[in-house]
Amino acid sequence: MVTIGTPSSITRAERPALPIRGDATYQAYAVLRTAFVVAPIVFGLDKFTNLLVHWDQYLAPVLSRPLPVTPHQAMYAVGVVEIVAGLVVAFHPRLGAVVVAAWLGGIILNLLLLPGFYDVALRDFGLLLAAVALQRLATRFDPRPVLWPIRRH
Repeated sequence: MVTIGTPSSITRAERPALPIRGDATYQAYAVLRTAFVVAPIVFGLDKFTNLLVHWDQYLAPVLSRPLPVTPHQAMYAVGVVEIVAGLVVAFHPRLGAVVVAAWLGGIILNLLLLPGFYDVALRDFGLLLAAVALQRLATRFDPRPVLWPIRRH
């Protein structure tokens, strides 16, 4: 169950203690958070340059055929979504991790429609599990509810 409220509505007793940098749990959280900020932003920006890889090859034809744009143009939209996902992780990791996990789920489904990309789909499943782990760790280090700043009246 998601508690909806603001950080100020959390009592002092409910607030987590300040993280200790030597704490392995905090270190895991920091590593995952950094990875899910940097990677989506870098990959999102690369959708506009194709310096790392030609991204159009990863869009399943069954999904691209009905689109009113070319696969290359669709990759621009994908890039924007990835950049936004990375920024959401940066500013609200509890929510951002859920966004990234859902996005990775969509990527995996797309890759399963492409013969020859099952290894990439399996890698992305591992990333999805890491995003879920980040969300679970963020419940300890980010006191805001997932749907913050929406408040229940």
